[in-house]
Amino acid sequence: MKALHLWLVVCLLPSLAAAEIVWRGDFETGNRSQYSKEQMVSSDRLQVVTSPVSEGKYALKATVKQGDDPINSSGNRNELVYLSNEKVGSEYWYRWKVMFPNDFPSVDAWQLFTQWHHDGCCGSPPVEFFVKGEVIRLSLNDSGTVWNTALKRGVWQEFIFHVKWSPDASVGYVELWHNGVQVLKKTKAMTMFAGQNNYLKLGLYRDDSIKPVGVVYHDGMIQATSREDVFPAVQPDPDPVVDAGTPVDAGSPVDPVVDAGSPVDPEPVVDAGSPVDPDPVVDAGTSMDAGTGTGVKPSPLDEGEGDTNFHGGCSTGGGSLAAFSLLGLLGLMKARRRRS
Repeated sequence: MKALHLWLVVCLLPSLAAAEIVWRGDFETGNRSQYSKEQMVSSDRLQVVTSPVSEGKYALKATVKQGDDPINSSGNRNELVYLSNEKVGSEYWYRWKVMFPNDFPSVDAWQLFTQWHHDGCCGSPPVEFFVKGEVIRLSLNDSGTVWNTALKRGVWQEFIFHVKWSPDASVGYVELWHNGVQVLKKTKAMTMFAGQNNYLKLGLYRDDSIKPVGVVYHDGMIQATSREDVFPAVQPDPDPVVDAGTPVDAGSPVDPVVDAGSPVDPEPVVDAGSPVDPDPVVDAGTSMDAGTGTGVKPSPLDEGEGDTNFHGGCSTGGGSLAAFSLLGLLGLMKARRRRS
């Protein structure tokens, strides 16, 4: 059993080691040290900046002015070089991001921003990404332009490039994703020149007839051996949580609610059976003790109070008071007769 385990480890280790990021040129060191060398007329032409950036903290700002020619060659340039030395038969995945600012020159001439150059002398490279007019293009030396898209300024654009390096067009191939969408399916092509290796250059290299200042931003360059290393991992959505402990009451039907309209308030009910309180009953038989003053003695009506039209004499109010006084007097007389 131990021998079987050892055999599995020996067989799996090469495949596990093969899938990895083999190089980063993302400027997260805060400088240009990830690259082999610079081709620039001065350090301000290839600046590591903190804004704008697409990822991490740093990006590269490549600037070219007319006349910039650090290697005494054709065109004007300021570029970084990484001696990746891709060999015949090797296969790699590359991912990087580029932004063309709003004032990037619009001219009918070539402006390269990324290329894989051959290590021999002279001539156009086997693989080049460049802008001409208002179009971004991918060209292969033996096949011409194999992909293009409209130039967009002021936004970061992502490129994922899969290459099988070979001088044999029946063996070599390329694939391309732009902003997460595959825009070029596997296309057979000669991707390097016979007897030569390739290396990476990025920055800005353009026709020397272009007068306006040109600027391009680069960020996030990596070289890897598997698709998983260059595509962002997609996290699956979590499964919904089902509460299986809450029973569903299937036996209680729910009557539909019918809106019969706004009810009309009924007429106010008048209670016809409630008797009207009669005038207060005065018990004329209750004697009033004049000696003790325990009886009720009506108060005289002040002419200054009550009805302003009062002038004395008989009235409804006055009649009631007189009757009340008379009844009290009769009761008093009757009480005296009983005592006598």
